[in-house]
Amino acid sequence: MAETAEPQVPQMNKTIHAGGEWLEAVSGATREILDPADALPFAVVAEGDEKDTDLAVAAARHAFDHGDWPRTPVAERAALLRRVADLLVRDRERLGLLESRDAGKTVEEGRVDIDCVADAFRYFADLVAAEAPGRVVDAGSPDIHSVVVHEPIGVCALITPWNYPLLQASWKIAPALAAGNTFVVKPSEITPLTTVALIDLLAEAGLPAGVANIVTGPGHSVGARLAEHPDVDLVSFTGGLASGTKVAQAAAPSVKKVALELGGKNPNVVFADACATEEGFDTAVDQALNAAFIHSGQVCSAGGRLIVEESVGERFVAELARRAGRIRLGRGTADGVECGPLVSEQQRAKVEDFVASALAEGAVLRTGGRRPEPSAERPDTGYFYEPTVLDACHREMRVVREEVFGPVLTVETFRTEDEAVALANDTEYGLAGAVWTADAGRARRVAGRLRHGTVWINDFHPYLPQAEWGGFGKSGVGRELGPAGLAEYRETKHVYQNLAPKPVRWFTG
Repeated sequence: MAETAEPQVPQMNKTIHAGGEWLEAVSGATREILDPADALPFAVVAEGDEKDTDLAVAAARHAFDHGDWPRTPVAERAALLRRVADLLVRDRERLGLLESRDAGKTVEEGRVDIDCVADAFRYFADLVAAEAPGRVVDAGSPDIHSVVVHEPIGVCALITPWNYPLLQASWKIAPALAAGNTFVVKPSEITPLTTVALIDLLAEAGLPAGVANIVTGPGHSVGARLAEHPDVDLVSFTGGLASGTKVAQAAAPSVKKVALELGGKNPNVVFADACATEEGFDTAVDQALNAAFIHSGQVCSAGGRLIVEESVGERFVAELARRAGRIRLGRGTADGVECGPLVSEQQRAKVEDFVASALAEGAVLRTGGRRPEPSAERPDTGYFYEPTVLDACHREMRVVREEVFGPVLTVETFRTEDEAVALANDTEYGLAGAVWTADAGRARRVAGRLRHGTVWINDFHPYLPQAEWGGFGKSGVGRELGPAGLAEYRETKHVYQNLAPKPVRWFTG
């Protein structure tokens, strides 16, 4: 079995960056980073806490209040972001391999992630560079100059998840820098390595010391302190609902601006007419596999709920299960592997519990539902779990209601368009969804009725940097990407200038 050469990762214990310096944790604590393919440690990082967080916030605060970055001309900020994109392209192979080993995804997924990160930096560079300096407001007098301008919000706390470490970080860091902010980023303690690498690239690109800061450490200490810190002006969090609720509660007393992306339970609705031809059928099945099993289903927008028209349901699910059972599981750096391990033993145990509860509630297992047999590319110590298809599911099942974040696809059926829409919207979340149909009118009609932040028609998973990303319901508040993503990192100021001031004489005296 051929394997791609793995990245050389140093035994890093200085992974806290504050004020332009790489530091150990104040306490001296460290954490081993495990390769989820074999559960063996391959890197060591600093385990920061509240004291390290305070140092990083102080550095970001000083850089914002006294440094040049917030007042750097927009063209120069945009040029720096483009240099970062070029450095990401230069280091694509190294970073893609590192992302693969850290998060368990395949090398090809890792490379694609780095491409998307570079795209995000370029997009926000182009967006901010093309903006007008302000919006003139007609005050009804030639003696009044009135303009609405945008200013950086200040110190941003950026808390990112473990499934797409560098991509999710870029969705926050790129617009924060484009707007002129300083930041402290806290990557997941499970998958911090590519975010650490990005801080080095920012410095190489010429970002002033103190603008970009990172604290590696757990959420209960580092993340909690960032959310409550009085010198933080904005908190942007991507992760689970329970943690996001805590972030919002911690930020509330100081009335910080808060952006939350909290996951989803995303429907993939397939109408029978989408499967009327062999090509249509094959495409819909293939996309259902991609929707559910990319990165072992550890995707906030994963199409984990297949809602298929009853008349084609049996044929569709049978073929879906057949193909799911042939997905090649293994170490993400091995040639030919299509799906890697779950990120941790804790995550695999969570998935196993969901499947057990579904079977107890009457779901029918069509494929998967267990740990695979070990092999050369699947060490028995790795966190592997077979792609799983659960048929005959219904809304009362926990596996249908809650976010699994693993390679599990549930199947529900419908007979009418109204029933399909009702099933798709019957969720506390509202992040993303898809509709498959050959009827253009139905496609637009159903897409318009779905209560989800992103709706794909005859596709699943693509995103555009130019389009806002966010959700309805418990999927969160605020937006990433697009102009709205940049707006999250800004304050709006109205500047009213009287060119010919005169006394108003409202009062005597």
